[in-house]
Amino acid sequence: MASETSPGSLVLFGGRSEIGVATAQRLAEGRTVVLAARRPDDLADQKAILLDAGATAVHTVAFDANDIDSHPGLIASLVEEFGPIGIAIVAFGILGDQARAEADVAHALQIAHTDYYAHVSVLIPLAAALRAQGSGTMIVFSSVAGIRVRRANFVYGSTKAGLDGFASGMADSLHGTGVRLLLARPGFVIGAMTKELMESGVKPAPFSKTPDQVADAVARAYRKGRGEVWIPAVLRPVFFGMRLLPRAVWRRMPR
Repeated sequence: MASETSPGSLVLFGGRSEIGVATAQRLAEGRTVVLAARRPDDLADQKAILLDAGATAVHTVAFDANDIDSHPGLIASLVEEFGPIGIAIVAFGILGDQARAEADVAHALQIAHTDYYAHVSVLIPLAAALRAQGSGTMIVFSSVAGIRVRRANFVYGSTKAGLDGFASGMADSLHGTGVRLLLARPGFVIGAMTKELMESGVKPAPFSKTPDQVADAVARAYRKGRGEVWIPAVLRPVFFGMRLLPRAVWRRMPR
């Protein structure tokens, strides 16, 4: 079971992510927190939330998810400046526009780059750093959208399918090293990322949750020492059944 008093900083890659900040808020007490985001000087609200949650200090650093060449150096500098990483929350990403992506290859590649390629670029050196210290937990946000990719959002869903497989394999590779990867698979989240989607007329999917509800579930899973968490838990058997649906039925499923 993970210890709430285990040493190490908490680093959030995606310092403006609603889910990321909410998760950090629940795990920040007694820790130095580092928010990694673009425009690091514009994170006053997020810093205040984490200080109120009991963080001993909150620092900000510049992080561009798509600048993959900078990731190894950034992670090395975090360890050098703030010491061992106890918890790393990887919570950046974009939803993108499915209709646009089907006609605009540049937009499709933008989604794929940020939501999959950039995650690989962060997770490889991050896992190496945690292996070297022999401890720490990575929290990675996949999505049920990647469990069986749907016609309605197949560009985004395919990136989550790739990330889910990558993170699952990485978790197995870390077994016995003292490092843990917690893979979170939320369903539809009603928040800033999906606001424009809902304003366009898309209704929230069944079993939808808020960022705070997702963060509560992830924090519980972290404290229990788990390796994966479905949010809500009912989605696990639901998607087991969905995998068995004939393709002719599946392709007509709504978002």
